[in-house]
Amino acid sequence: MKFLRRCATAVITAAVMSQPVLANRTPADYVDPFIGTSNFGATHPGAQVPHGLASVSPFNVAFGYPQLNEFEKDEAWNSRVYIHENQFFTGFSHLNLSGVGCPEAGVINLMPTSGDLSLAPEEYGSTFSDQQASAGLYNAHIDKYDIDAEVTSTARAGISRFRFSPGRNHIVLNLGLALTNETGASIRQTSPTEFVGSRTLGTFCYNPEDVRPVYFVMQLSDAPDQAGVWKQMPAYKNVEADWVAVNDDVKTYPDYPYPLHGDNIGAWASYNADSAHTVSVKIGISFVSIANARKNLEQEIPAFDFNSTRRQAKQAWNDVLQRVQVEGQAADKTRFYTALYHTLIHPSIFSDINGDYPITGGGATGNASVPRYTVYSLWDTSRNVHPLLSLLYPRTQSAMMRSAIAMGRESGWLPKWELYGMETNVMVGDPGTVMMADSYLRGIQDVDIDAAYKMMVRAATQADNNLLRPDAADYLSLGYVPYDDEGPYDGSVSTSLEYYQADFALSRLAAKLDKPDDAARFANQAQEFTRLFDPATGMLRPKNRKGEWLSPFDPELGKNFEPAPGYIEGNAWNYRFYVPHGMQTLIEKLGGPAAFEAQLDKTFATDNFDMANEPDITYPYLYLYTPGGFNKASNKVAALRDHHFTTEPGGIPGNDDTGTMSAWLAFSMMGIYPLSPGEPSYAMVSPAFDRITISLDDTYYPGETLTIRRDTEASRITFNGRPVTGAFIAHQQLIQGGTLVIPAADTQE
Repeated sequence: MKFLRRCATAVITAAVMSQPVLANRTPADYVDPFIGTSNFGATHPGAQVPHGLASVSPFNVAFGYPQLNEFEKDEAWNSRVYIHENQFFTGFSHLNLSGVGCPEAGVINLMPTSGDLSLAPEEYGSTFSDQQASAGLYNAHIDKYDIDAEVTSTARAGISRFRFSPGRNHIVLNLGLALTNETGASIRQTSPTEFVGSRTLGTFCYNPEDVRPVYFVMQLSDAPDQAGVWKQMPAYKNVEADWVAVNDDVKTYPDYPYPLHGDNIGAWASYNADSAHTVSVKIGISFVSIANARKNLEQEIPAFDFNSTRRQAKQAWNDVLQRVQVEGQAADKTRFYTALYHTLIHPSIFSDINGDYPITGGGATGNASVPRYTVYSLWDTSRNVHPLLSLLYPRTQSAMMRSAIAMGRESGWLPKWELYGMETNVMVGDPGTVMMADSYLRGIQDVDIDAAYKMMVRAATQADNNLLRPDAADYLSLGYVPYDDEGPYDGSVSTSLEYYQADFALSRLAAKLDKPDDAARFANQAQEFTRLFDPATGMLRPKNRKGEWLSPFDPELGKNFEPAPGYIEGNAWNYRFYVPHGMQTLIEKLGGPAAFEAQLDKTFATDNFDMANEPDITYPYLYLYTPGGFNKASNKVAALRDHHFTTEPGGIPGNDDTGTMSAWLAFSMMGIYPLSPGEPSYAMVSPAFDRITISLDDTYYPGETLTIRRDTEASRITFNGRPVTGAFIAHQQLIQGGTLVIPAADTQE
């Protein structure tokens, strides 16, 4: 899911922070969290663990600093707590999203300072330098105060360590400063070294959906000389005299024993030191209660042992990243393992250490014996992130499927774009059906598929009051969604194509579950995409309820993410081949393979391919449908890999979309790609590495390891020594284990 103004790939001048040279580098040592922190990638370099709820990230997008910050909060749909070009640092946030296209979270900001106490971020903010980031660790020097800061985290908590110079030093907690557009917080000092409270979140993508608090407990390693809570005093307005008296004063409440509520509030702790000293701060979070935040903190970071926590974080990353071993150039390993790292951030753990979690859409609390997850950006991730998790981490994908089914039991619907227990309904289509069906068909079947299937059928058949498919009535009666009533970002063609894809996946699942009537019905619905094919233009073109084509029709309208009737976040070219389940039919309608190849060429030649846009990211693989297309597909994929994905901060081509762009890179570097969710197979191109070895999970898959080799001497694709017909291979074949040999592409076309 993108912000609606996409920029072109930026020219990045700042170099990536250098990684230490190690004799025996582990996969985690190749991760560079600065990749994606520029060019609207929307990742952050903060410390986190795989699928962790908490993360501790530098925050440098506060308002009002154009001399130091190139981008500010809410500028160009800014959805980033950290931007590599920005220089004005105002603290570390403890709940953050990665690669998301709208501002949210970025809360519970912690800032170390020195000298006179200031509680206004525009005053206490500072430039920062000597930044370093690796898997599970971030550190930097805060220039204004000569403070060295380093942070690490666990699944539900973070710990910061600040090295102060002699003098008067402070730790400031700011609950007003945030990325979210919601306001409101509470705080209470419970002891000289502990503060507790909450911060409100919500209004994701500027939509007025539910809001909810995140709770926290903050503990200090050393008792301060003075501490308390604070609030910024409000402005006063005399309506009759039509004047406003602005009071910018901040009022402090030392050792205040009562809860304090407001928008711009926080806490502070001050130390007087004759020598250099170190203070550590632990913060645990929970979406259930302060008591649960305390339990999370006490069990995950029981002591102020920064080094042990950091080692555990790195080990957690190595445990998952070493599932795939690659042989090749160091820079390629950095690209690959950083991409894999970014795909393992979301969905995130939502349940507390005791299993508690807030149920979807309500105020009650549930409890689960398996982790409950959140942050389901399924319009994006159903295409490749969840297929990647299904192949490499089926145990995790199973837990995510169970979470989605539980959400369905609580709300009546599978998730669409679920965030922190709230269904935001952002984007179009029915991607929960796609994710669930595809994962089950890949062999992850230890879930209540009967319950899931009923929810999927409801979404596909209920004409009225359909929360997942709001255009279901027209779609079911006409075979497509007309453009008559669409808003600027509804996208009637886009919505129709997503429904077709969901119906195809559902038909395949119905067949697997021995429901032939349903399988036929949904398969027929999936083929209705031909109703939108316009022979005159060769495009999938908007129609109204009368069956008339939209006119005038400009296939390039929407190229710069401006509103375009029929399409969301793109134009007709971006969606021209977006029927992955019906490619043979589309190829025939375009005049056969040669004509199809010519139109595919034209898409790239006219700059109507967008590497940062989900509907068309499969297009370089579509050359595999043409005679002799292996070399062309391989070379096109390699060119896109190397041009758009680099080791620079701008090394992701725009918004990472909770790992979707990174999943494209990870798959593409391995030489396999899932073209059509619901059809568990992979398109194959020449890999970026000489050898890739995947350790398969024997709980789900019969094979022990899958090896993919790039062979410069091979003339055809083979699996376990036997030739593979064509350039596609079934998932069920690969998970038997063995060796897949893919030729190196002939670059002399």
